[in-house]
Amino acid sequence: MDKINISQIGLGYWGPNLLRNVISNERCNLISVVDKSEDRLEYAKNQYPDVDVSTEIRYTMEDQNVDAIIIATPATTHFDIAIEAMKCGKHVLVEKPMAMSVREVEEIEKLSNENNLVAMAGHTFLYNNAVQFTKKLIDSGDIGEIRYIYSQRVNLGRIRTDVNAMWNLAPHDISIIQYWLNNQDPINVQSYGMDYMQEEVDDVTFINIEYPNKVMANIHVSWLDPVKIRRITIVGSEKMVVYDDVAENKITIYDKGIDKLFEKGTSEYMEDYGLYRTVNFNHRFGDIILPKIDWKEPLNAEIDHFVDCIMNGKKCLTGTKHAKNVVKILEWATNGSNNK
Repeated sequence: MDKINISQIGLGYWGPNLLRNVISNERCNLISVVDKSEDRLEYAKNQYPDVDVSTEIRYTMEDQNVDAIIIATPATTHFDIAIEAMKCGKHVLVEKPMAMSVREVEEIEKLSNENNLVAMAGHTFLYNNAVQFTKKLIDSGDIGEIRYIYSQRVNLGRIRTDVNAMWNLAPHDISIIQYWLNNQDPINVQSYGMDYMQEEVDDVTFINIEYPNKVMANIHVSWLDPVKIRRITIVGSEKMVVYDDVAENKITIYDKGIDKLFEKGTSEYMEDYGLYRTVNFNHRFGDIILPKIDWKEPLNAEIDHFVDCIMNGKKCLTGTKHAKNVVKILEWATNGSNNK
């Protein structure tokens, strides 16, 4: 197989970026686009005259020439379209979240395994060189033990009606944090959100996640904030890291921290007094490092990885296992109970 024949279903907000990266990939052949909107299909035809367009999903499902389908429709439709596509023998790349429940992701996973088909979630940030650089930094032990992580993904942005701000925005940060923490299972997940613009559609949410070994994560998402912020801070026992996707320098490493010092000849626990006694704290202040991160469009790397998984059997970085972990946390945050 020299090229993968791809069809894309959905050409909304994110769809044109996917089309552009599929077209630019030498191992992809974009043969059709499906969308309910005639205007969006007209856009696709104007940009890519050789690509077939249709308003009917069955058009691409029944096309024997199609090897893989990219699904970029509203989140609530991902599961049904992915299942139908795989039943027709197609590999699938599904925009985040892969589905709206763990049960649905597990059904996708089962069908993928039974039919030897790639089922990949579009968690694009995991293909960002800055995110991958941070992962290597954590794995090297250079920042010490992770104490806590907090993120902000806020903006005065596009308001969705099909999903709330948490299901729209938080998958990015959950995906990144899970990747950095080697897909650890949380101990507890709590969330608090509020609806201002539409009844029962939260515009802002704060998520607290507790992991083993006293690691905490806090995620703040909103589409009502005045300033666009895309930042994640990691506080380690040795160093601290800020990943800022909006800044020119995506990664900043702070060689600083606080160490506990104890009185010579004494232990941390003083039996005579029945308490812990810390004599002093040492504040460390070292260099601030701005590492050079080579830029490659993450979506380009994601499409390339999807092709590698199909053509070369490469293990999928954002396959059903990762997708399931992300949806599990979202579902837990939504329902307030552990959905193991």
